Amino acid sequence: MKENADKARSLDAAEITKLVRETGEQMFRLRFQMSMGQTDGVKKLRSLRKEKARMLTVLREREMGAQQVAPKPERVKAAAKAVAAETKKAAPVAKAKPVAAPKTRAAVGTQVKVKPTAAPKAAKVTTPRKTGGG
Repeated sequence: MKENADKARSLDAAEITKLVRETGEQMFRLRFQMSMGQTDGVKKLRSLRKEKARMLTVLREREMGAQQVAPKPERVKAAAKAVAAETKKAAPVAKAKPVAAPKTRAAVGTQVKVKPTAAPKAAKVTTPRKTGGG
């Protein structure tokens, strides 16, 4: 799989975009065939999707200017040991005292007064109207 990414890195941006477009078209055709029941191309579709993702990743790397390869774990461990050794040699730094969090009423234990809610308004009582016909 790493070989495919290396192959993509060897191409220029125009060729990669062309390949991305062609891969997208192939994926479309394959999905269409699968929906019609003509082929069982799940494995091919998966490989095309990964291949397209690799090419897009290479394009993005170039966009970001990050052509560097991730450092090897051995180098990372050695660098971490060197940094740790240098910090031990450095003069001790005075530790700052932690700042206490502000106390709230709930934290102190005082009771918080709750305003009573207003009672619902009483409904108007209506009396039946008297009609003059009686």
